[in-house]
Amino acid sequence: MKPLHVSETNANLLQSRTRRHFFADCGVGVGAMALGSLLADGNSAQANSEPLAPKQPHFAPRAKRVIFLFMAGGPSQLDLFERKPQLDALNGQRIPESFTAGKRFAFMDSSNGFNLLASKRTFAQYGECGAWVSDLLPHTAGIVDRLTFLKTCSADLFNHAPAKLFMNTGTGQFGRPCMGSWITYGLGSEATDLPGFVVLQSGPRGPRGGAVLWGSGGLPSSYQGVPFRNTGDPILNLSTADGIDTPSQRRVVDAVRALNEQRLAATGDAEIATRIAGYEMAFRMQTSAPELTDISGETSETLGLYGIQDPGESTYARNCLLARRLVERGVRFVQLYHTNWDHHGGPTENLETHLPQISREIDQASAGLILDLDRRGLLDDTIVVWGGEFGRTPMGETRESTGRNHHIDAFTMWFAGGGFRPGLTYGETDEFGFGPISGATHVRDVHATLLHQLGLDHHRLSIRSQGLDQRLTGVEPARVLHEMLT
Repeated sequence: MKPLHVSETNANLLQSRTRRHFFADCGVGVGAMALGSLLADGNSAQANSEPLAPKQPHFAPRAKRVIFLFMAGGPSQLDLFERKPQLDALNGQRIPESFTAGKRFAFMDSSNGFNLLASKRTFAQYGECGAWVSDLLPHTAGIVDRLTFLKTCSADLFNHAPAKLFMNTGTGQFGRPCMGSWITYGLGSEATDLPGFVVLQSGPRGPRGGAVLWGSGGLPSSYQGVPFRNTGDPILNLSTADGIDTPSQRRVVDAVRALNEQRLAATGDAEIATRIAGYEMAFRMQTSAPELTDISGETSETLGLYGIQDPGESTYARNCLLARRLVERGVRFVQLYHTNWDHHGGPTENLETHLPQISREIDQASAGLILDLDRRGLLDDTIVVWGGEFGRTPMGETRESTGRNHHIDAFTMWFAGGGFRPGLTYGETDEFGFGPISGATHVRDVHATLLHQLGLDHHRLSIRSQGLDQRLTGVEPARVLHEMLT
């Protein structure tokens, strides 16, 4: 066989054909294949280029969607759910050193005291399950037979922003996908005119950490959470400008789409597909979003169930009602952030006055959401999660008034619906509520369990990013908490 000879002219030509040119010009290149896949379902202006189209789970799911009620700041389990008579009996005394040896706390060390702090709340057992709840949460106490309590959750990080990031992404490192992004990536969304992952916020400020808490990391940005505003347009610049009618705007969107499709074919950049889908979603949301956030059509009985007095006022209660309306419309993951649960002890963050206030802000609405989902037939396949980034210490802080420090060794979360076993309390802590004596659980176990209930294997749900296989539960051990499931 004769060797292949290449002329100098042809050699220069071949050298000029870079990989970039190949992807841009080759009819079967990556860009063309990506575009062909995106447009496989039709040729219309609204052909299904939506990255969030529903996908098949790994196995039969028990639940379809999640509402995460995130109590940002770290609610005190010892003043809400953990009755500890021994803590009361030894109030003010030094906690045994065996509990704190080798431990680090955010704002405490042995020099400013590791003295035990009893709760001033009154506890009682409720429901057929006999769950303990304090007087701060009377409405939650009324639904304990529908809840699954986890008393022994633990985390790795004890400062707010990193701990929130850890609870949401499974790591304290920036740039990783959050749980809502993983779930919408794995399952897509059943909503056609709303985002698959929506974030609602209430309280005096946003959560520490900000948008990285609902970011998509190495996943396409179509999987990140979309924050809805509390006043005005749910999303900025959503309303049509004055003088522009719907057909005119449709023509603009179609023209932009055509240009983006050309660019996608040339580059194969997945973010361009996200941009195409974003324009289409924004166009549809001009109708769907205002309709969603207009709760004036809800009955007075429903508003009363959530404790909503003024339908136009931005509150946690209104956001709970919006969460129900979102999942009714097929949204896959809804996350509510309510700040400010950081009760160290001080004029505005103490256990005596502020904890009762913030508990009243969330108690009736959280319970109302469970009851409303249940009566509408949505609770069976909707998981509701309640919890923060960590809990609070059995030891008090020396400040202007009574408070507790950040605590990661054992804190309380609760779950409802979606195949969680109602009326169950899982895990037990020691006599002071410092650490687990049975049922020790980690945040990664919670992540694995939530994914499992949605039909997703946490080992198989992964992406290749920055040279590594990444997943929500990381490479550390994580297990599905089958004991908490039906």
